[in-house]
Amino acid sequence: MIRILTDSAADFEPKELEELNVDCIPLTVSFGDEEYKDNVDLPKGRFYELLSSRKEFPKTSQPSPAQFEEAILSAKAAGDEIVIITISSGLSGTVGSARIAKKMTGYERCYIVDSLCATGGERLMVEYAARLRDEGMGGREIAEAVSRARHKITLYACIDTLEYLYKGGRISRSVYAIGSVAQIKPILHVDAEGRAEIPSKALGMRRGMQYLGKRLEEFKPDLSFPFYIMYTSSLEMAYQLIGFLEKNHLLPPNFKAPIQVGSTVGSHIGSDACGMVYISQG
Repeated sequence: MIRILTDSAADFEPKELEELNVDCIPLTVSFGDEEYKDNVDLPKGRFYELLSSRKEFPKTSQPSPAQFEEAILSAKAAGDEIVIITISSGLSGTVGSARIAKKMTGYERCYIVDSLCATGGERLMVEYAARLRDEGMGGREIAEAVSRARHKITLYACIDTLEYLYKGGRISRSVYAIGSVAQIKPILHVDAEGRAEIPSKALGMRRGMQYLGKRLEEFKPDLSFPFYIMYTSSLEMAYQLIGFLEKNHLLPPNFKAPIQVGSTVGSHIGSDACGMVYISQG
């Protein structure tokens, strides 16, 4: 039997994980002294309510090696292989906890994949792994196939405010001040090394969507994988992006229902953000 384990940064809902037969270890989210398990005792909607109402800047922390160790030992006791797919090492130390746990258990039939992405991109990798498992592929082969596919993940998002990037230390105070006055909307991209970067800034959300449309034309999607629209607090924002892509004949036929970004990424990009993620042909 092949077990698949991921973390909550993949932004699955509990029912979706159950349907895929995938296990999940949550990251921790804290507001001041209050700690929550991401999307376990802190649903996504509640997180954005706290984000808008609390003065404290939210912090996220990775799962401990002990949490991964427990899952690996359970697989080992049953004689199962286990494939672990985590949030990008460029965004979190979660994969490090998984690697420490594997070393602690000494279980060689545990295969760890750094997704080099988060939210919808990590989700795509997990769904692909589940598909290959259901087709009868072994654990090592699944990990190798997912590792090859991860380099084709294309993720771009248009962010409504620079506030959370500033609070998270990703931009300077002067850039934040100028951008806020000018209503600049930063474009967020996850690069090939799994790190967040800002390749462009748009004057207004509509121009931000135009930028995303140009990237979609440049990097064509592989139609054998889902195409996801993502949003943080506003589902309406997701449908604005969908409408824009439809109007310009850019929405791929493999489009799936919008997915909500959880607290792991939402802590850094804030409310009213939207984006797209898919596997490219190249």
